[in-house]
Amino acid sequence: MSGKILIVDDHLLVAETLSAFLKSINYKVVFATNLFDARSILYKDGSFDIVLLDLRLPHFITIKEIESIVVAAKSAKVLLFSAHADKQTFVRAIEVGARGLVPKTLSLASLQGVLDLVEGGQLFFPAEFAERALQKNDTILSDVELFVLREISFGLTNKQIAADLNISESSVKMHMRMICKKLGAKNRAHAVALLKKSGEERSSAFPRQTYSTGSVVDMTKAV
Repeated sequence: MSGKILIVDDHLLVAETLSAFLKSINYKVVFATNLFDARSILYKDGSFDIVLLDLRLPHFITIKEIESIVVAAKSAKVLLFSAHADKQTFVRAIEVGARGLVPKTLSLASLQGVLDLVEGGQLFFPAEFAERALQKNDTILSDVELFVLREISFGLTNKQIAADLNISESSVKMHMRMICKKLGAKNRAHAVALLKKSGEERSSAFPRQTYSTGSVVDMTKAV
């Protein structure tokens, strides 16, 4: 998956490093070093898919300022990007429309999976924030999560599922971790068993229609 990203960060070294990586995976990248410029760019250009918003510019930005970026971003997904964030700030940011928190300690290789996940309509947050986030997000599996779990129950590999959904394998793994967290499952097999027991697989928004190659058709709702 690729698209257009606005990086809002006053640390040019971080922004340039991110930009080089994102361009290597076919994203178009635009920079802003402050909130005023970020809002101006977003109001003038509505074609962004993701906004990576540093929480310190250089001060720690407020919830109201985060909300102003969410409003300006329109359909673009706003991801907080920081080395330091407390759980209360994170939960409040989710309440005003942010789609998650990317720690600056995250590897670049993992970042691609996070972006796929968020563009697919999911939240992303560090493991230590999971309990608080799930309180806001309940324990209901999303349509994409149900689809992933159904594919696993059919015996498909992460690579095959990634191809069906047009996402990376790391995104499939992240979906699986979230599924296990929501269901309280120990592993993939346990998650499948729990889903079959609950009968939830019958409610999936992704009826399995395949060509002879096994590719899933009509993925417009998947990502």
